[in-house]
This record gives sequence, C-alpha cells and structure tokens, in this order.
Amino acid sequence: MEYIKGMTWGWVGTRGTWANETADFSMTEMAKLGVNWTAIALSALQDHPQATSINYKAEPTVTDAEVVWAIKKAHGLALKVCLKPVVNCANGVWRAHINFFDKDVPCEPKWSEWFASYTEFILHYAQIAEDTGCEMFCVGCEMVQTDRRADEWRTLIGKVREVYTGVITYNCDKYQETNVTWWDAVDVISSSGYYPIDSWEERVATLEAFAAKHSKPFFFMEAGCPSREGSSLLPNDWGLEGSVSMEEQDEYYRVMLEKIGSKPWFRGFMLWDWPAQLYPEAEAGRNDDYCMYGKPAGKTIEAFYRQQI
Repeated sequence: MEYIKGMTWGWVGTRGTWANETADFSMTEMAKLGVNWTAIALSALQDHPQATSINYKAEPTVTDAEVVWAIKKAHGLALKVCLKPVVNCANGVWRAHINFFDKDVPCEPKWSEWFASYTEFILHYAQIAEDTGCEMFCVGCEMVQTDRRADEWRTLIGKVREVYTGVITYNCDKYQETNVTWWDAVDVISSSGYYPIDSWEERVATLEAFAAKHSKPFFFMEAGCPSREGSSLLPNDWGLEGSVSMEEQDEYYRVMLEKIGSKPWFRGFMLWDWPAQLYPEAEAGRNDDYCMYGKPAGKTIEAFYRQQI
C-alpha cells in the first residue's frame, strides 16, 4: 500500500458549507501541502447515546450533492479519497459512549435497533463511495463501546462489501487498537493517533508489536494537535484551555513524524484537520485549533510529505 500523505477535510460536514467557492479554495490550499489522500468527513446525528435512530437526511448534515461535489473536487486535484461518514450525538456526548445493554430487555433501547439504523446510514454513503470511485471507505470512527459487538460489525462490513468494491477500514480510537477483535474483516487497520508528546516511545513500541500480528497495512486515520499551550500533552482534547502557541503545535508534529512517520510498518496519516471554511491566512497566528493552514506546522508537514515516496 502506498504511503498515505493525507489530511481530513470538511469536518463536521455542516449543510451549506461545501460545494461553494470557499470550500473550493480550502481544498485547493490543502493540496498544496503535498497530500496524496484526503478523508472527506461528515457527521450525522442521533439524539443522545441511547437513541436508536440516526438522522442523516436532514440538516445539519451536508447534502448528497455536496458530498459528491467534494469527492469530485478531490479527484480533480489528483487526490485519492476515503469517504468517512460519522455518527455524533446531538446532545454533545461523544459517540464513544453510544451503548446499550448486552442482552435485550423489554422496553429498553437495543443494539439490534441501533445497528439497523447505523447500517442504513453507512450503506447510503457506501453506495455514494462506489458510484464516485472513492478509493477507501471508513465504516466507523471511535465507536469504543460498540467495538465489542464483533458479530454486528462483521455483518455490517459484509453488507458494505455488497455495494462497495474499494478498500474498507475502521477508525478505532486511541489506545483501542489491541481491543478490536474483528480486524480481519477490514482491508486496512486505522486508528486515532492522539498520543501525548512524551509517550511516543511507548506507543510506537506497542503499535509495532500490534502491527506485526496483522498482515494488513496500518495508518492513523486521525492525528493532530491544536496550536495551543498544553495541547501537546492532551492532543485529543479539543476544548482544552490555553494560550495560542504555534510553537507547541509545530513541536508536536516534529516529534510525532520523527518517532513514527518513517517506520516501515506504518503507512501514513489522515491528519486532523482542514475545514471547508478556512480562516484568513493573515489570522493564522491567532487561531488555536487543529488546522495548520498558514502555521509553522503546515510547513513541517509539507516538508515531511514531500520527502515521502
């Protein structure tokens, strides 16, 4: 598998923010970093972690036309595409906490009900991925409490394969790589690599041993760090309070790329993230989010990507 020099684009996929001039500019600027892949990421909502209905057809989720536009735009820039539909909870609880009783109980929400709705949601976008020639499709993202439901995931992936003929992956959460028991069902293993800057030695050793047990490519579907003081030690905490720090973000990327970027068993990144609506480049020095547009970290990433074969 070629090295993935990727970036996640478009999150969260809010209706009306794609398929316009600013989104076109955003993806064109992203391509200048030497990326060869993009994960086009969008979100649909269920009301709360115990809801069993996923609403992907209405606002705020982007329209199908917007999704198709983004895929075609990426392909027009010679980028390969991983389409990544994600479920979120409308009440703000992280999707990792979507959970139900292991055994069905009358009058209580059930895994079977949730997976039925989730399957409909995923198959909808799998068909779009097939119709538009997406090179990869991600069937789920950081669904920690669902990971133990191996039978349901295998069934879902089997149904995806009936409509989608490309590469299939699942994006497990940080520290969960060794907890998923159904990696054999996907083509490529991916995870979220939000590891503290001082833990890379330990994590690389653990991930190398993990990768050696699987005859499949492994890469980070997500990895990144906000440009904010303190974020290098808690890169997954998007709400962490701290002053803007271009230096801390850049140092995080330098360490991560040095520690794991060139390992022969590691196949790359879909870095987090690049929004459809960019802030003005002149304001980059005041932006404390993950996006590296106009920041020193962007130049670090570009230099690394351009030296990868």
